[in-house]
Amino acid sequence: MKTFSFQALVAKEFREAVRSRWLLGLIAVFCFLAFGLSWIGTAASTIRGYSGFGRTSAALVNLVLLIVPLMGLTMGAFSLAGERERRTLDLLLVLPLRPAHIFWAKALGLGAALTAALSAAFGLSGLTLAFRGGLRDGGLYLAFFSATLLLAFCTMSLGLWISALNRRIAPAIGIALVAWFGFVLGGDLGFLGMSAAVRLSPEALLATAWLNPLSLYRLLAVDVLGAHLDMLGPAGLCAQDLLGPRFRACVLAGLGGWFFAALSLAYLSYHRHPLREG
Repeated sequence: MKTFSFQALVAKEFREAVRSRWLLGLIAVFCFLAFGLSWIGTAASTIRGYSGFGRTSAALVNLVLLIVPLMGLTMGAFSLAGERERRTLDLLLVLPLRPAHIFWAKALGLGAALTAALSAAFGLSGLTLAFRGGLRDGGLYLAFFSATLLLAFCTMSLGLWISALNRRIAPAIGIALVAWFGFVLGGDLGFLGMSAAVRLSPEALLATAWLNPLSLYRLLAVDVLGAHLDMLGPAGLCAQDLLGPRFRACVLAGLGGWFFAALSLAYLSYHRHPLREG
């Protein structure tokens, strides 16, 4: 009975997530822009002789950095706060399940929904590239997709933590949007401005990348796509010199640390106050 109930709850969370207008709207925008970038990139390669895959992938990295964190943060922020506001979490807690089962079912359901949505978006872009003759290395494209999934899971976990700390949807979504704004604009731009103001060394600038999962994703995406890290400036050159062959493992460890830390904090916050009363 417990196993069936847990599986049914995961399926419920998945269905609710994929039917969310917020997720559908964001993934529609992502698909439209990804399709357009793939088409334009391959058209440019046909006309001018450039690599359509490289041009399109570089554009997709920036598209991912804008939309995927927003998707993960808001979907996570909706979850527990939405259940509390609708008073449906009270009903879920009377099921023959432990409170922990409800949390992990939500995490699995949301993760599966994000995986399905991003698979559709990247599949459309990949088919466009293949049809237009711009997909020359499917392995690189698959690695790029896997890195994007890791970023989505990191931001989803942060969203779950925000949701675990709030009883209402409005403040949870507000905090999620502030976090997204801070990660996007306060990340690379903020660190570059700070380095110009206080003259950070390349080593210190590289270290600040581990304070922002989006910066880590950018480093990982550039690496898995086979581009040179020097395109990221002094921090990229420093990464090549200091980390060498350990670079990808260190970046993956950083993103994995963000994911597990955020998910653990979300679970502990929820487990301490499941209904967040008072």
